[in-house]
Amino acid sequence: MGIVIVVIVLAYFLINKPKPETSEEVAKCIGEKSTLYVQLGCSHCKDQEDMFGENLKYIKEIDCFYEKDKCIEKEIAVTPTWIIDGKKIEGVHSIEKLKE
Repeated sequence: MGIVIVVIVLAYFLINKPKPETSEEVAKCIGEKSTLYVQLGCSHCKDQEDMFGENLKYIKEIDCFYEKDKCIEKEIAVTPTWIIDGKKIEGVHSIEKLKE
């Protein structure tokens, strides 16, 4: 019985452990030079957004579900897509990669 309780407690902490959040300074730096194109219902977009936590507010986002014309204009074929300093980068990327 004791082992079952230990396993349950460990599973709870592993599942609910806080995700690392990008610092405000880093989010502002990335946000100044980029736009993140996402789409309503996109799980990968949510994964990318979650990396910023509360500091997502510093990232300029365009939701292709609501602003389809902006995404067509930039030829966004998949989400998430970043445009950083004019360069298109598709997919979910680590904060380290985005900082480069």
